[in-house]
Amino acid sequence: MSDSKFKKKYKERLANRSKEASTVRKIVSIVLSILVIGIVVGGLSGYLYVKSALKPVDPDDNTQKQVEIPLGSTTSAIAGILEKNDIIKNDLIFRFYTKFNNESGFQAGNYQFTSSMTLDEIIDSLQEGQLMKKAVAKVTIPEGKTLDQIAEIYGNQFDNISKKQFLNKVNDKDYVKSLIKKHPALLDKVILDKKIKRPLEGYLFAATYPYYVSDPSLDQIIESMIQKSESVILPYKQAFAKKDMTIHEGVTMASLVENEARNAKDRKKIAEVFYNRLDEDMRLQTDPTVLYAQDKWKEKVLSKDLKVDSPYNTYKISGLPVGPISNFHKNSLEAVANPADNDFLYFLADSDGKIHYAKTLKEHNNFKEKYIN
Repeated sequence: MSDSKFKKKYKERLANRSKEASTVRKIVSIVLSILVIGIVVGGLSGYLYVKSALKPVDPDDNTQKQVEIPLGSTTSAIAGILEKNDIIKNDLIFRFYTKFNNESGFQAGNYQFTSSMTLDEIIDSLQEGQLMKKAVAKVTIPEGKTLDQIAEIYGNQFDNISKKQFLNKVNDKDYVKSLIKKHPALLDKVILDKKIKRPLEGYLFAATYPYYVSDPSLDQIIESMIQKSESVILPYKQAFAKKDMTIHEGVTMASLVENEARNAKDRKKIAEVFYNRLDEDMRLQTDPTVLYAQDKWKEKVLSKDLKVDSPYNTYKISGLPVGPISNFHKNSLEAVANPADNDFLYFLADSDGKIHYAKTLKEHNNFKEKYIN
């Protein structure tokens, strides 16, 4: 090979190596830039995530939630319970926060927390054992009350709520749909049936409700009542299923039982009478459904009342009415789930409230002659 050719090839090799090195430098530069950007973005995202996790779950939600911290719970277990109940956003962040701030000495008990509390407020409560805040007001909703009556109770209790506003809220179809979506185990779209007078009838449980602000919103009031209903009604779901009943049907029958008897013993007997009549394809013929159908409450149901055309009137329809006619006591649910075994088909109450049961129509008519007419 001549010197000129050798020099030419040598120059070409040098040029290629220089070009290759330049390419490598560019690639390394790009990779390093991407890594740096990734680290910066990752760090910034992490910072924003932690910053968000340290803030209240919902600064505007003052709904009181009862949270139980069992005896002997570790900080990790407490953090998990708080996150599950939407009191904190992230249990891991809570654990790091308490560790870095040397927070400890958390006490067991039943606490009242809200989603608007800061981490420091939550920690202070856990350390001080501040279990229950003093309620500003307590509202008692008795058993056997309709939505109309419940609305009146709340309208009389709080200045910022009227009976009309309460009824408008519970009868708002879009609002009810949002509740169905939020509480699917309890509420079914069947409550939106056009034949049903008030979708949430029977689903606002009879209980005493504490309020920790002087002007609770309708959303807070109704949500607390729905949550109470869930805690009491859902445990009976399997028992209802064994009776081939849905939650809605179980709740409906419980409302009938509630209005027909005063004590748990008679409620169990009457629930079985209803089952017996259903098995015999007999109409339930219970007077409270007639009164609900007419929105009239009186001591005595007349024969003309029994003719009212309504999907609630059990003198004209077969089976259960289209929906509940009131709320009820827990023992009415228990009666529907576990009725007393009997073969009665009829019952009536005398002037003293004592209930007389009969197996035959003849026996029943004798009781009517003796105690009613």
